[in-house]
Amino acid sequence: MSETAEFRADTRAWLQENCPPGARGAGLVPWGSRKVELPGDSRVWLDNMAAKGWTVPTWPKAYGGAELDPTQYLILLEELRRINARSPLIGRGVNYIGPTILDFGTDEQKARWLPGMARGEGGWCMGYSEPGAGSDLASLSTKAEREGDQYIINGRKIWTSDATHGDYIFALVRTDNAAAKHDGISLILIDMDQPGVQVRPIRLISGNSPFCETLFEDATASAMDIIGPINQGWTVGKRLLQYERSTHAGINISGAQGRVAETPLPEIFSRLLPTDDATGRILDTDQRAALLKWQMRQRTYEMTQRRAIEEAQARAPGFTSSVVKLIGTLLKQERDELHLTALGSNGLGWEGEAFPKEALKHTRTWLQQKSLTIAGGTKEIQLNIIAKRVLGLPD
Repeated sequence: MSETAEFRADTRAWLQENCPPGARGAGLVPWGSRKVELPGDSRVWLDNMAAKGWTVPTWPKAYGGAELDPTQYLILLEELRRINARSPLIGRGVNYIGPTILDFGTDEQKARWLPGMARGEGGWCMGYSEPGAGSDLASLSTKAEREGDQYIINGRKIWTSDATHGDYIFALVRTDNAAAKHDGISLILIDMDQPGVQVRPIRLISGNSPFCETLFEDATASAMDIIGPINQGWTVGKRLLQYERSTHAGINISGAQGRVAETPLPEIFSRLLPTDDATGRILDTDQRAALLKWQMRQRTYEMTQRRAIEEAQARAPGFTSSVVKLIGTLLKQERDELHLTALGSNGLGWEGEAFPKEALKHTRTWLQQKSLTIAGGTKEIQLNIIAKRVLGLPD
């Protein structure tokens, strides 16, 4: 038996024994927040995978990983999908800031922060956008002023995902007001559980409030927690954005590859639409054609994901991650539209006993996922990156 075949066999056996039933199929995928209590099987699944080093399978063992190579990593993903296992851990810790610390952090910073991230001990938020600095991020004005061995931070960030349950935030701040626009910026780690940090939820059309405004008023952070050189946070921050795009694209091999198990779309269609009793074929030809076209695009997307992972020489794929990220989000939104169409008039409900609970839930999902082409870099920004960095078109 080859080493690859042996690894697959060992992985399959271990997952079968250690992935509890409650961690298979649709359900909660933790992101490390200490403010979110995990149900029994999710807790067991996270602890088992963390002990194995598979919450961050490609990280060094010294920091909680298993040092899997790309081939082994792909096998692990395939075996997780085979038993419909949810990811034991996702989030901005293991996917964004963790890999960035591996790239730019000191040995002390790596030892301090990474093992806890790998165990899911603390949920991370992202402090980039501001009310006056969105797509033009370099115009940010949140200040961090050095006082002794710490920084005093004042300003505010907008669209801070999950900030109401966040334990820590990594933020781009201005540490030199006299420097040029893209200079004088640093990336710093801040504890959110302090009086100087205030979170205000932003209510969305879906009825949920995952996005927030985060205010800093004389908040403090250790001078030891600036990642990368002082005043060179623009370079560090751009690298982190590569990890973000790669995560959204499903091709980030630098941390956990988050996966939320979903009910297959053909199964949803078969349940909601009339089918032939003998063959199970959907009778509506337009709906059947729309489903088939989506399945073909989805399969092509999955093959592109795999190729990008196999070809990745670095932990974060390059600018092609923008291509995969954009197509992936558009496919998810198209999936929601197809599901909504299959629901018919039930898909138009907001509340009330006249509508099935599943339909009401999907209506909110459909609205919430309109944000996918904004989160992680807008559709327009991704198209600009593709035009300039992938296709080489002129400005």
